[in-house]
Amino acid sequence: MDRAQALLRIEELSGEISKHNYQYYVLSRPLVSDYQFDLMLDELISLEKEYPEFRFPGSPTLHVGGGITKEFRQVVHKYPMMSLGNTYSVQDVNDFEERIHKLIGEDIEYVCELKFDGVAIGLTYRDGRLVQAVTRGDGIQGDDVTLNVETIRSIPLKLQGAGYPAEFEIRGEIILPHSSFEALNLQKEEEGEEPFANPRNAASGSLKMQDSAEVAKRKLDCFLYYLQGDSLPFPTHYESLQAARKWGFKVSDFIVKCKTIDDIFDYIDTWDTARKELPFDIDGVVIKVNSFAQQEQLGFTAKSPRWAIAYKFKAEEASTQLLSVDFQVGRTGTVTPVANLRPVLLAGTVVKRATLHNADVIAALDVRYGDTIFVEKGGEIIPKITAVDLSLRPENSKPLEFPTVCPECGSPLVRNEGEAAWFCPNETACPPQIKGKLEHFICRKAMNIDSLGEGKIEILFDNGLVHSPADLYELNFEKLIGLEKAYKGEGDKKDRIVKFRDKTVINILKGIEASKTVPFDRVLFALGIRYVGETVAKKLARHFGSFDKLRMAEPAELTDVEEIGGKIAQSLLSWMQMLPNIELVENLRKHGVQMAFTGLHNILKSNSLEGMSFVVSGVFEGVSRDEIKKTIEEHGGKNVSSVSARTSFLLAGTGMGPEKRRKAETLGVKMISLDEFYKMIEV
Repeated sequence: MDRAQALLRIEELSGEISKHNYQYYVLSRPLVSDYQFDLMLDELISLEKEYPEFRFPGSPTLHVGGGITKEFRQVVHKYPMMSLGNTYSVQDVNDFEERIHKLIGEDIEYVCELKFDGVAIGLTYRDGRLVQAVTRGDGIQGDDVTLNVETIRSIPLKLQGAGYPAEFEIRGEIILPHSSFEALNLQKEEEGEEPFANPRNAASGSLKMQDSAEVAKRKLDCFLYYLQGDSLPFPTHYESLQAARKWGFKVSDFIVKCKTIDDIFDYIDTWDTARKELPFDIDGVVIKVNSFAQQEQLGFTAKSPRWAIAYKFKAEEASTQLLSVDFQVGRTGTVTPVANLRPVLLAGTVVKRATLHNADVIAALDVRYGDTIFVEKGGEIIPKITAVDLSLRPENSKPLEFPTVCPECGSPLVRNEGEAAWFCPNETACPPQIKGKLEHFICRKAMNIDSLGEGKIEILFDNGLVHSPADLYELNFEKLIGLEKAYKGEGDKKDRIVKFRDKTVINILKGIEASKTVPFDRVLFALGIRYVGETVAKKLARHFGSFDKLRMAEPAELTDVEEIGGKIAQSLLSWMQMLPNIELVENLRKHGVQMAFTGLHNILKSNSLEGMSFVVSGVFEGVSRDEIKKTIEEHGGKNVSSVSARTSFLLAGTGMGPEKRRKAETLGVKMISLDEFYKMIEV
């Protein structure tokens, strides 16, 4: 394929992929299979890598992510991002509607919309392309999260159709659908990290991640609900949203125009019930005056527009009795109180358990055995206890005390300064911690010994065959054959027996042997060190290159690594000073587990380019662009695909695209030659 053919194919693929993104993520009407879509996207990514000068701003490959943001730049909102006045009161909605009539004195039309429970965002488009995405912040200024927002596939990077203003801002809510939320929390639990409390917190945390490629994996979504600009071509809010839909924006299908207060309350009542069926969270309804002219006439208070109000639904709640409390010990030793309840129907499901979070929550609620309690299901992972009905408290009840020793091994519990959780420090001898660490060690993102799943670790532990991950490498056919355990089914699950037959044992031993080739960063993650998740393990492994160098690092050296703070550094130092952990590492090394990067693994050769980002464009004599990019990463730099104000250098070769040169000159990005680049790294 020559350059002309490549350009035509890139343009063709970009148009096709953008169309399919719109069909799938906005209209929910896919025209091709996921497999066909992935093939097109992979082809476009490959062509853009080979011909980076042809990658245009707004390319659908931006949805994949890859840019790094060390600090989020503060941006002043062109139009202040005010909060809506919130109410739970029917009377307040009546008062709002009466006040509008008094101020306007004519027929009023309203628009009712769902109030999405997410993170507010303002998107600026110029000449049909997304140029900036800014969070609400304090309403006056917010964070520039453009790189991360570009990964959200329901947000168009380039508008379709015609008739949109030369420049405008559209505001909306970034959300995490229930399916994405559940998948994300499952992943966090596998990595030994605290799961997110609800989809809104998860969306907020995802939006502020530094690596946009990681944001892309979170599968965020976005609904848009308000246009602002100096010369919008519409007289009403409703018309502007219908136009926005045609330009490619994801606008809710559940927007209605209302003429009377009865229409408004019909909408509120409908969605107070129907919200349970939605695949995402809403927490109320927003009522707006439809006419832009009337909005302008009504104006604003110091904090809110006078032409809109948000009616918030009350979280679903039920009353039942607290029967007992289990204090569960997790893989990292954290002790979590879980209440056992008299079964009660709540939000369409029978609830038997609810979280009490930690000792501070127990004390604040003053909850006691036998109490009649109120339990709420408002987007939490499991329902939570919110209050106690003191009028029904049994006589002679005693305060519920949080244990001072581990309920599993009897070790005194400890709590770190500034943390709410109590945890058991006996990580090498506490049974649930041992089993949890073994299960973590074999998980897919760690050593990937999937043949040991489905309760087999528990069988090995109960039979005294494994106590530490290193014991897995001492297993053989004779030790495993014939082991079995019966499991009692709960709920819809049937009783089952797990038995180690010939094929099972052979697969287990093959899986254990194959794990010896797992690279060092995943081994470090597999060790289950407190606060060292998958991303942290990768950064530490690539910075130090081996466990021995990591073990010798001083605290200041650890915190010099990107995203490694004092809490993580202290956890690492404490873990590596414990004799059982030292013995574990040496035993794993003895069995052939990788404790250092070997061969062609990407180890930093220097930090001379740390904090710098490079765009590599054009043809270079004697070296390929891929080799140059690898060299950049080996010396701590970052590769980015397009020139922006955040780009440190444009590394310019022969035949570099004129658009990149023009943009670099406009933004003041320094252009350097290959010789100048080599001087920077002293090659």
